[in-house]
Amino acid sequence: MDDIFARAIALKQNLIDFVLDAEGELATSLESYSAAQLAQVAQSPAQNLMPYEMVTESFLIGGKVGDKTPIDLFLDHEPDLTASDRQLVKQWHRGFPGLFVVVQVLPQGLELMNWLTAKHYEVQISEAQLARLTAGEILLTFLTPILDRRWICSKIVGLGKLGKPKLAVAIGNFKQCYGQYLYSDAPELLTEAWRSVEQYHQDFMDFFKTDEVTLPGYQWAKQLTLFQEMLTQRRLEAAGIDSSKTLSQLAEEAGISPKEVAEETLVPEQAPVKMINPTVELPNSLKKADHVTALTHPRWGQTFLSTYWELKSTLEAQHLEPTTDALVLQCLRDPQVNAYIWHRLAEQYPIFLEQVLQSSLKRSSFNLKTDLDSLLREFNKPLEPTLPEIASVPLHLHELFQDALLEVGKDKSKSKVKRKSATGFQP
Repeated sequence: MDDIFARAIALKQNLIDFVLDAEGELATSLESYSAAQLAQVAQSPAQNLMPYEMVTESFLIGGKVGDKTPIDLFLDHEPDLTASDRQLVKQWHRGFPGLFVVVQVLPQGLELMNWLTAKHYEVQISEAQLARLTAGEILLTFLTPILDRRWICSKIVGLGKLGKPKLAVAIGNFKQCYGQYLYSDAPELLTEAWRSVEQYHQDFMDFFKTDEVTLPGYQWAKQLTLFQEMLTQRRLEAAGIDSSKTLSQLAEEAGISPKEVAEETLVPEQAPVKMINPTVELPNSLKKADHVTALTHPRWGQTFLSTYWELKSTLEAQHLEPTTDALVLQCLRDPQVNAYIWHRLAEQYPIFLEQVLQSSLKRSSFNLKTDLDSLLREFNKPLEPTLPEIASVPLHLHELFQDALLEVGKDKSKSKVKRKSATGFQP
């Protein structure tokens, strides 16, 4: 164990102890942060990806007391640290959680690849940790930099050697748990992904002429097909390709596969990395619904809801039905009815929505203007958006999700399975 590694491990433990032993504002901030993080996965299969140690690691850079992070407060609390120690700790703001595969075992650590961004890291770990790991294993851990090309980690959650379907599920679960850290080590990916959400919103507006559309579920299948055709045509035209021809025809002319045509022509040339937009499909659970509403936003993305039309109709009619209380509680518990949608309704129907919430929650003193955000937090609804499912994804993830779907299809039937596109992080 070299000196820099040993010192980094000791300092990291001192930092964690400082946070866990804290009182006052720092302790309150940790408690609130932890409760919010754990609540969002409390009833989810993803909860095994968020042990308390990882929540604490996340708090070190994501938590705030005033305008300072716990790392800042630790440095203020330790004035006797050497200049080299302070420099080491300061760069820990660059730490991030990730889902990694062990590329190879090194003499003093591991070469890891972040599955979300395909970036590689040399990570130094203890001999005890090293003895338990082999190449090909999938790990959840929080990386902390110590030198330009070297990192350390504390808690390691081993997921084993996963096949593509289980790996795709693990990546989706990671996004649910650590959405605010998605692409933390690749800001160019994050920028392109957010840009694609804004572009999708504009495309939706151009096609439907509104940001809110309600149709029967069976009609959405046709409309989404037409919408996807419009998106494909626009991308082909932008790439200078004859949009009157199918991908199969273009592939035959070029002597390559349709998949290669899509990769070469549907990924914007100006994109800093190769990313591709997932195909948007109506969830199976909504295909037979009488009223399905799609809402789109340049940051919150797109949401399909079967409850929105009934709730909005109640607010427009300004009349409480016997089923209204149950409907409101259902919408509050549904993570798809996000904070943006509640704020949208609050703008449109401020007086009656307040009355509806007072009745449904049995809170006569509820004030829409002052209490809505706290209510949304109570029902585990983030007030700021994380990257939506419609965002573009790196090509290697898109291919993983497609391969995972193909394998699942083969498992379900020995007959020939038609390959279909995955949707974002939902394999």
